[in-house]
Amino acid sequence: MQTEIRANREMEREKENYVAHCLVLPYPAQGHMNPMIQFSKRLVQRGVKVTLVTVVSHWRTISIKNLNLTYTNIEVESISDGYDDGGLEAAESLEAYKDTFWRVGQQTLSQLLQKLIASSTNPPDCVIYDAFLPWALDVAKKFGLLGAAFFTQSCSVNSIYSLAHQKLLELPFSQTEYFLPGLPRLEPADLPSLLYKYGSYPGYFDIVVNQFCNFGKADWVLANTIYELEQEVVDWLVKIWPLKTIGPSVPSMLLDKRLQGDEDYGVSISDPNTEACIKWLNDKPKGSVVYVSFGSMAGLSEEQTEELAWGLRDCGSYFLWVVRASEQGKLPKGFIEDEKKGLIVTWCPQLQVLTHEAVGCFLTHCGWNSTLEAVSIGVPMIAMPLWTDQVTNAKLIVHVWKMGVRAVADEKEMVRRETIKHCVKEIMETEKGKEIKNHAIKWKNLAKNCVDVGGRSDQNIAEFVAALAQYC
Repeated sequence: MQTEIRANREMEREKENYVAHCLVLPYPAQGHMNPMIQFSKRLVQRGVKVTLVTVVSHWRTISIKNLNLTYTNIEVESISDGYDDGGLEAAESLEAYKDTFWRVGQQTLSQLLQKLIASSTNPPDCVIYDAFLPWALDVAKKFGLLGAAFFTQSCSVNSIYSLAHQKLLELPFSQTEYFLPGLPRLEPADLPSLLYKYGSYPGYFDIVVNQFCNFGKADWVLANTIYELEQEVVDWLVKIWPLKTIGPSVPSMLLDKRLQGDEDYGVSISDPNTEACIKWLNDKPKGSVVYVSFGSMAGLSEEQTEELAWGLRDCGSYFLWVVRASEQGKLPKGFIEDEKKGLIVTWCPQLQVLTHEAVGCFLTHCGWNSTLEAVSIGVPMIAMPLWTDQVTNAKLIVHVWKMGVRAVADEKEMVRRETIKHCVKEIMETEKGKEIKNHAIKWKNLAKNCVDVGGRSDQNIAEFVAALAQYC
């Protein structure tokens, strides 16, 4: 089959209008789709044809707005994960979902490639796949295509997961500190929680560690990071992986502004209450608001929600807090009605909020997308990680980049109201807070330079596209 496919593709390439064509396959979660969509826009800007692929169930649960498919020429296709009517939520467990998706996904991605190769005048040359989905690389190679793994988490975290995959990290941990290649000194609690709390989430552990099961077959590894943020670990990884840093994969209008009109990702799991949020912020003084959000997946316990609520009330600053509808029952009784200094919404336009001059700091779970957004915009952070890669990101934010403070949990793993209050005041009212803000501005400028003309990410994307063209 490969011989026939290769012959057909070579015939198509001889046509004058042939351009490189990439299939882009994210893991079906918004935090994975957003950076891969942004990278796709950069490819289209350079003349590459892009087909975005995700699962049927995911398209039914997200809101696609301003994706600018006409403007970007990004085409859209879908495959099945085996749960077309509900996705992960319809599965008995994450483990069941993974087993089914990994099996059905290979079949339906193969069918899609067969269709595109048979019917297209510009068949795919390369599959850019979320590293969470290593089977996509096997499918690509079956069809004689190039394969590029895309990391939606930091190089620091993926380096640690790679060491775990190679069994170069003893699990469960037995040491009190770790000195890993290219990384700062880490205590066990600084390592991703899936490793530190070994056995806590076996399904996710399996996904993140087995990203590397067929890594040697990948033609490229693309990382959504800024080289200067993780310079030492990137310098180490490029010696063993075909790695290119191409981040931050955030909307162009935040940084280089070379993609006109590219102000947001264009995909949302919910309809953000944009008008109410911005109107409320417009009435607040510059730098007076704490923006609080913990992402789209994990939630706080009822006790932690109460501690955070009272800490925000007592900190003296205004606050805008995103609390998903499913989580609002955990708020203290009457808190929403009685609180005069805060606004609570079920979802909001995070990029518009972070760029608003009224926002003085970001209380965040330290998910990698939120972290890169804060870095790109230059917003100081209060790091309050919950799980997975977030604890390692928090270590980098506070101790390496020095653009935030850590909301430290007590022996019961609870961040108390006094800690919340202290962290807000430290950033908003002290000399240390001014130093943190200066560091944030420094990283913002580096992020812009990285994606602007001649920057490292800009060069890496150009080299990737040139290699695709050479293959074509």
